[in-house]
Amino acid sequence: MSSEARHYDGLVKLLRSKRLMATKNYTVSYRRKRSGKTNYKKRLKLLLSSKPRLVVRKSLRSTIMQVVEYSPDGDKVLAAACSKDLTKLGWKGSTSNLSSAYLTGLLLGQKAKKAKVSEAILDIGLNTPAKGSRLFASVKGVIDSGLKVPSGNEIFPSKDRIEGKHIVNYALHLQKSDKQRYEKQFSLYLKQGLKPETIATHFAEIKNKIAQQ
Repeated sequence: MSSEARHYDGLVKLLRSKRLMATKNYTVSYRRKRSGKTNYKKRLKLLLSSKPRLVVRKSLRSTIMQVVEYSPDGDKVLAAACSKDLTKLGWKGSTSNLSSAYLTGLLLGQKAKKAKVSEAILDIGLNTPAKGSRLFASVKGVIDSGLKVPSGNEIFPSKDRIEGKHIVNYALHLQKSDKQRYEKQFSLYLKQGLKPETIATHFAEIKNKIAQQ
């Protein structure tokens, strides 16, 4: 392509872009929407309920929960709890499983009641709702603390799974069939001085401590 042809092609592209800008209005979306952190349509529906939001988020290592009240000057956090807070109460298990998620919800519920909160509406953000997941184990803990959160019982994990009885059964099985694998699989539990076959009992102890707060 000759220099003259390239120049002509460049002019055509420039004119087309100017015409496009002249005929179309371009609105820059909110930064949190662009980065995929906030669904503003969903947020608006939650705010229209006029109830505090039960905000539940998760990471690979923890479950984070807050009860948040809307304010024009910025959301106000009424109560907060993280699964890592459970270690202060003596929790030796994982901070990213169903049991710890439930206990975190129970702890948040106790704090929320002290802040005079009696009900809230669930906000799981951009997380995909999955039946029996860690998110809903935490919500179950909040409800069992006495707070009202609209939800259906079918979304919660079973009582046995929340209490860690599936871990107990698996640990007992490995202890008998493969001692080496047992020690490898539950090395973090054993390092903390917790035998995995006693996790259900340990769960009940921490639950009672939270209930007494």
